[in-house]
Amino acid sequence: MSSRSTDTEGITDYSTSPLLAKYPRHSMSDGPSIKIGVLGATGTVGQRFITLLANHPWFVLHALGASPRSAGKPYKTAVNWKQTARIPSAAQDLIVTECKPEFFSECAIIFSGLDADVAGDIEAAFRAADLAVFSNAKNYRRDPLVPLIVPYVNPSHLAILPQQQAAHSPPIKRGFIVTNANCSTTGIVIPLSALEKAFGPIESLLVTTMQAISGGGYPGVPSLDILDNVVPHIGGEEEKVEWEVLKILGGIAKGDDGARSFDMHSKTPLRVSAACNRVPVIDGHTTTVSVRFARRPPPSPQQVREALRNFTCDAQTLGCPTAPSKIIDVHEEPDRPQPRLDRYFQDGAGVSVGRIRQCPVLDIKFVCLSNNVSIGAATSSIINAELAVLKGVIAN
Repeated sequence: MSSRSTDTEGITDYSTSPLLAKYPRHSMSDGPSIKIGVLGATGTVGQRFITLLANHPWFVLHALGASPRSAGKPYKTAVNWKQTARIPSAAQDLIVTECKPEFFSECAIIFSGLDADVAGDIEAAFRAADLAVFSNAKNYRRDPLVPLIVPYVNPSHLAILPQQQAAHSPPIKRGFIVTNANCSTTGIVIPLSALEKAFGPIESLLVTTMQAISGGGYPGVPSLDILDNVVPHIGGEEEKVEWEVLKILGGIAKGDDGARSFDMHSKTPLRVSAACNRVPVIDGHTTTVSVRFARRPPPSPQQVREALRNFTCDAQTLGCPTAPSKIIDVHEEPDRPQPRLDRYFQDGAGVSVGRIRQCPVLDIKFVCLSNNVSIGAATSSIINAELAVLKGVIAN
């Protein structure tokens, strides 16, 4: 069995969730109307949040925050829109405010697409104002009381939030910060979670990423550096992958005093080695993965294929509206997955895996592909919030 905790505290029937029960229903939908805000709304991650949230069955865009130079303007004039879809009508005429809690007091949920250089203090201020923050930024991923959640993998880590709230000075009742993982880590841990669930802990992991240029934000890598080229270094990326995998795939341990802590996969130590590369692809991170299992003998390639195909998670069973019907698409073709062909699997919310075969050094090797601007970013934050609502984590 995986070392990850199976703690499923919280509401599992969304019809009994206090937040869902509180809000009125949309006239054209079965979902409630839960007001949400987006921080960093004019940036590329913020734009992605707005695109995904515009037609959400529960969440309603209510407040948009950006820099002081954008504040006071209608969103359609404040933003330099870079998405392929048009600016959603629900956002066009919203007046952008500064990223201050007083402008978001009516929101039940805050999504943060802020750049890391400003996210730390702003997100902390929103938490202190008793607002629930779901962040795409890296600032709090290493915090020992902040869950680092990939929604298909470790929603049980939400159980640490009461401890986060109690440790705050002064203690808070409703506010918290939840982060999602680095875009490259996310695509890796989803198939790894499926394998640990089926075959027990993994003890060694080798990964080599081929990461799309959109992962570097806008305007990103200069064209003369990336065209006809591969850049074999992304600052801090390898360290993020090697550390985040342990926090996500690990469980939550309870001390003698009842305090919870992330165990960093310590029950079965996991060694991770990552090499990260920037490649001339717009969207879609491709990763080659080799794993060694603690249990002997290891599974066969066919057993791995079946485990990946059959993988399901809480986000599906609980009814998260953004969760895909199928999490992992297993390819039999020898030349798949490919970014151009497979990055929009399940509207970018799923992961594609192929070339599953025996590894002569470890046990099993395969290739995985994930959409770094969808499940690797805003989509994860949105499903994390849906899970928090369904589990009753977000207070009235």
